[in-house]
Amino acid sequence: MLPDRIPLFPLPNVVLFPQMPVPLHVFEPRYRKMVADVRAGHDTIGMVLLKPGWEPIYYGRPPVFAIGCAGRVEQCEALADGRYNLVLRGVARFEIVEEHGSEPYRVASVRPRPETCDTAALEAVRIELTSALHPQDAVALEGQLPPDLFINALSQSVDLTPLERQALLDCHDLGARGRRLIELLAFKRLERQAGSQRLH
Repeated sequence: MLPDRIPLFPLPNVVLFPQMPVPLHVFEPRYRKMVADVRAGHDTIGMVLLKPGWEPIYYGRPPVFAIGCAGRVEQCEALADGRYNLVLRGVARFEIVEEHGSEPYRVASVRPRPETCDTAALEAVRIELTSALHPQDAVALEGQLPPDLFINALSQSVDLTPLERQALLDCHDLGARGRRLIELLAFKRLERQAGSQRLH
């Protein structure tokens, strides 16, 4: 169950997907307080991607994409100097409804964005994805993952830009995410082929 109001952790290069883990190093004072607060409460942090052009106003409230993914603190190491090493596990997508200025870190009311999952359709997407993978996109996926986990694992692990990952997170369901990923992989394969031809 996703809390109605969660802290936001905006970063320029991290996009979290449901069911996936992400390691984080927390060092800014405002986000140290955020971690201490969530550890004392619901253990949930909303990961959101900063929109391009964030650099001049990073320490303010630069614009973020409206769709994010909430993660639950799975591991937390408090360092002697006040920093934290965390592992978050994605639990659910959300949409930002409204931000609140009650804390030094960003807090928002959010609306869950559930993902539909048609197992038969996703299995077809999985087969197409597997054939679309390039050896350099290979990831350590042990055993036969369920199709939803397979799609999210690839979305988070293959070589994509943060904006490409955000486009995948924005997809309204897992089937759409898988098909979008197939398109991205095909485009990257063409890029590699074009680059190889230029070298000859």
